[in-house]
Amino acid sequence: MKRALITGLTGQDGSYLAEFLLEKGYEVHGLIRRASTFNTDRVDHLYRDPHEAGTKLFLHYGDLADSTGLRRTIGKVKPDEVYNLGAQSHVRVSFDQPEYTADIVSTGALRLLDAVRDYIAETGATVRVYQAGSSEMYGAAPAPQTEATPFYPRSPYAVGKVAAHWYGVNYREAYGLFVANGILFNHESPRRGETFVTRKITRAVGRIRHGLQDKLYLGNLDAKRDWGYAGDYVEAMWLMLQAEKPDDYVVATGETHSVREFLEAAFSHAGLDWEKHVAFDARYLRPTEVDLLLGDAAKARAALNWQPKVPFRQLVEMMVDHDTELASQERTLADAGHTVRARNFG
Repeated sequence: MKRALITGLTGQDGSYLAEFLLEKGYEVHGLIRRASTFNTDRVDHLYRDPHEAGTKLFLHYGDLADSTGLRRTIGKVKPDEVYNLGAQSHVRVSFDQPEYTADIVSTGALRLLDAVRDYIAETGATVRVYQAGSSEMYGAAPAPQTEATPFYPRSPYAVGKVAAHWYGVNYREAYGLFVANGILFNHESPRRGETFVTRKITRAVGRIRHGLQDKLYLGNLDAKRDWGYAGDYVEAMWLMLQAEKPDDYVVATGETHSVREFLEAAFSHAGLDWEKHVAFDARYLRPTEVDLLLGDAAKARAALNWQPKVPFRQLVEMMVDHDTELASQERTLADAGHTVRARNFG
């Protein structure tokens, strides 16, 4: 039985990856940050009491800011594969918290790579590492973007991801570590955080339809992104670590759509006119914008035999259906006298 350690297990990608690996028969260990409230909603359906026989999912408190804790966890888990998905991943917030973002996104990846390197040196074990990159690393680079496209980051988050990418390449070349860099373009799902633009839109659609809010405030509607389904993209992560040699791969659909197109698809699926409900708020503009991201995943298709399965419109409708049902539950609570507030933060 293979063992995998996932940082960022409780995030969107971490939860889908945990599901995927458990179905493959892995024993899965996840690094989670300590909080005063439970933050494991996305993996609660996977969790079993560790005292029960046959349990294959285990959670460990830890943080990418804590190198000693990382070393201790890796020594305890003895993983065959490590997936570094942990990050402060909200691009707009990275402008407000640049130092924290840099520490977790870039230096956090370095801490993890060093911990793996030390573990291998001490034990002689074989460990393969997946480093989660981002299409934001391309920023203002011309589209379509491939593995050979020079990076042009336009946010503290993107700069941090570029540094983490090159740390991975350096440790691969300097120490022979198996480090695969996945340059994933935007990938969404019903588990996407509610402060990300796609989920803000689909949550608002459900709530507007059920009379819980009337307005949705957004920034740049002309930004174009290559949107895929997170459940498809975690398979690509796994495939990278099954390859004979470590390499860097773009993971994308090869299609681009504007925020405006996402709005139109989401609101029309619910029978609504987005122009009656969407208003502009300059707070959601970035100091430096990324206008167009469009990935070319030819290398991943050829080398990994990977391709996306869920098309753009199906993804949007999946998210709207989920959030309409969620809003229906909120409507029931509101009708019973509970206070249900609109979400316009982030």
